[in-house]
Order: sequence, then structure tokens, then C-alpha cells
Amino acid sequence: MRVLERVERVRAFADLSLHHALATTELSGTDRALATEIVYGTLRWRGRIDFMLSHVLDRDLKKLEPLVGSILRAGAYQILFADRIPESAAVDESVRCARSMGAERATGLINAVLRRLAREHQEIVVPTLESQPLEHLIHGLSLPPWIAQRWLDRFGVEDAAALARVSNAPPPRTVRANRLRNTTDELLAKLLPNFPEACRANIAPDGIILGPGANPGRDPGFLAGDYTIQDEASQLVVELLDPQPGERVLDTCAAPGTKATAIAERTGDSGSVMACDRHAGRLRLAARDARRLLLPNLETRARDATQPLEDLILAGGDGFDRVLVDAPCSGLGSLRRNPDARWRIQESAVGALAKQQRALLDQAARVVRPGGTLVYSTCTILAEENEDIVESLLQEHPEFTRTPRETLPSALEPALREDGTLECLPHVHGSDGFYAVRLDRTAQETSDG
Repeated sequence: MRVLERVERVRAFADLSLHHALATTELSGTDRALATEIVYGTLRWRGRIDFMLSHVLDRDLKKLEPLVGSILRAGAYQILFADRIPESAAVDESVRCARSMGAERATGLINAVLRRLAREHQEIVVPTLESQPLEHLIHGLSLPPWIAQRWLDRFGVEDAAALARVSNAPPPRTVRANRLRNTTDELLAKLLPNFPEACRANIAPDGIILGPGANPGRDPGFLAGDYTIQDEASQLVVELLDPQPGERVLDTCAAPGTKATAIAERTGDSGSVMACDRHAGRLRLAARDARRLLLPNLETRARDATQPLEDLILAGGDGFDRVLVDAPCSGLGSLRRNPDARWRIQESAVGALAKQQRALLDQAARVVRPGGTLVYSTCTILAEENEDIVESLLQEHPEFTRTPRETLPSALEPALREDGTLECLPHVHGSDGFYAVRLDRTAQETSDG
């Protein structure tokens, strides 16, 4: 309840708030899992929960104080979606939580509303996809109105609904083999005794899907540096970048470091990776992972990459062989992993994000050596943050062109558009939603005469 209230009141990040809350408790593993399910489930299904509560509440839910609203939503989630929790227990525990958290004055309201919901929820009719597609996405599949409309406009009714359904499901747990220590098949053989449902990823050459509920964080292989936890689409961005042994690579928005370490594994000791990010605290996670994975070729540097980066070029050098801009974005491709993002990100924020993304890409383009490679990627599916940014760069930097599709790594074929754009969609590829484009800088032109 405290995590949900904090997410609602100050737009805190749910994963960080939940991690902090669980770190300070003595809950059993089962209860920690249940707390996680209630937090993420309530956030995923908040749209439908609010619709159902509106039929049994005599006032506007949004006008209640955040704590009371969060208690009602969490209680409603358990009644509507948690089959293992008796409805009476969900009501009673919600009232007890309100009392213990100093909301005694609201216990009567909470008790009455949740008991009524338990009695009447099966009679409340949700708008159907066939008759009211927009309302169904909003009230049935729990999307904010602006996202629902964007998805309908781009994907059409059926695909928008499929994407929304997948965005409400827990994500798969996928890992990336450290190719300096083992092949993907060798890692799979190591993992199968502890993760019997593990299998190779659908597309990513180094990827392994562990199966539902898997928690590899304490696995000896993870601690020894055999692999890294990373979604398959995120792995494919590095596959698109295709760093080679001995190359010098810049990752301008590297924290928490999953792509930077993947790059370092590919460049090897003969190459080097400069991992930059403006968030020094999160960048320390990249340095920590580099130590776990035994990657001395990865260097971290706290930098705002919207500002000039030319000082990072080695003396006498002409730029980096490859540069990755994995830009901060609205995150609408990873809603199942970060369900609070759909409620935290406002449509008005997209323009500001696009301005930042454009600045990041412009500065990165200036430090790619002639003949080098630039990759721009996001975990969103909005044109303003993707196609529009790339087209703007190409207009202002004619020295860059799209890499021809036929020259891209063949493993990417299932996720490539005709023009060579990498696009992963949760309801199509089973991964997070990602967009990425690879651009080549022309070789140094000779001067006239």
C-alpha cells in the first residue's frame, strides 16, 4: 500500500520503491512474491479497476486522498484478479492496512466500497472491443486514453487490443550469455538443472528465456559472470550495432549498463567501451556489472550527452568506430515491465523527450569516425520519438545514410522492416517493444585537387 501510494502521490518509480520496501522487511519469499504481484497487478489493471470502482463508489476516485485511493485499488485488484485470495480477506486486510497507516477515518468507506464490489463486480459490464474499441482499451484493457487512441490509430483495433493484452501480462525473464565465458548452448546446459523451462530466445543469438517466475539473481552462474539479465529486444539493439573485436565504442546513455556490457563482451580486451550517463548513481551499476563479468575494457564516465562529446575522442583519433544512443523515452514498449509508466508519462511530455532525444543524437553523430556506425534506439513505439528523430538527423547530417538491410546481421531478419529498421513488438515477438535504426557515416572525402 505504501509503494502504491508513493507511486500515485509523487510519481515514484514502482520498481525502485518496491525494491526499497522489500529490502527493509522480513517477509518470506512467498509473501514478497505476493506483495510484488499486488503492486504490479494493481498498476497494470488500474484502468479497469477504476472503471469497476466507479460503479460502486459515490464520489470521484481521483478526488480521494492518494492513500485511500491506493488502498481501494489494491483491494479491488485482489477481488477482481487474485483468485487465491478470498474476497473477504481482501476487504478485511484493506481495512486493517488503512487503520495501521493512519487512515482510520476512511475505514468505513473502504469497507463499504470493497464489500459492494465483491457482491456486484460480476454484473458490471465492460465496453466490448467490437462495439466500443476505444472505451474497451481504456476501461477493459487499462490504457490511458491518449495511449489507447495512439495505438488504435497506428495498429488498428485487433492489433491494438493484442498489444494492450500483452502489456498487462508479466514479462518473460530473459538472460544474455557472456560470450567471453560460454556459448549460448553451454549456458543453457548449465541453467537447465535450476531452470527446467529454460530455452533459447526466439531471435537473439545470445538470449535464453528462463520461464515464468524465474529469479536468476542468486544463481551461482549469474554471480560468477556467466550471464546478464536482459530482455531479448534490448539484446537485439547490440546485435544491430554489431561491435567487432578491437573497436572503440561509445554508449552515450549507458545506465544501468546492460547494453554497454554486451558491447564490451564483443569488443574483447583489444577493444574498449566508453559508457556515459548523466546519472552517476545508476552508472555505478554498469561499473559493478563490468566487474562481475570481468570486463576491464569498459570505462564509465558521468556525462550529459546532450552536450558536446568531442573531448572523449582519443588524441590524434577521428572518432569512435561505433556509437550507441539508447535514448531516454516514454517507455511505452515496456509497459508490462514498468506498468507505472503508463500512468506516470503524460502526452504533453513526449515533445520534451523528443527534444532531448534529438540533442543526444546530434551530439553522438559528431563523434562517429568517417566510415563508422551510429545506432539510435528507444523502448517506445511513438513516431515522435523514433522515425521523426531519425529523419530529422538525416536531413541535417547528409554524411549519414541508413545501413542497407541486406548488410545487417542475418539473425535480425525476423524483426526488421523493409527499410532495415529494427522494430520489436510485444504481441508479435514476445519481447519488449523496441525501435532501432543503424546509420553509416560516409568515409572521409578527399579534398579537391
